[in-house]
Amino acid sequence: MTKTVTGDFATEDGMRNAMDDLVSTGLPRESVFMDASLMQLKVIIPAATEPEVIEILKRHGPTKLH
Repeated sequence: MTKTVTGDFATEDGMRNAMDDLVSTGLPRESVFMDASLMQLKVIIPAATEPEVIEILKRHGPTKLH
């Protein structure tokens, strides 16, 4: 089962850094979507990897995770 984790960010740099970090840990680039107009980073992942993805996103200071 897949799940979407969304991080809201205050800066585009924070989103880009989080995206780069996620991809460098082995997540396929096709699973990470950056929406600069909404300042959101969406990650589509298997449910089992959710804790790891949330940990990575938290390192980059999101204003909200959902």
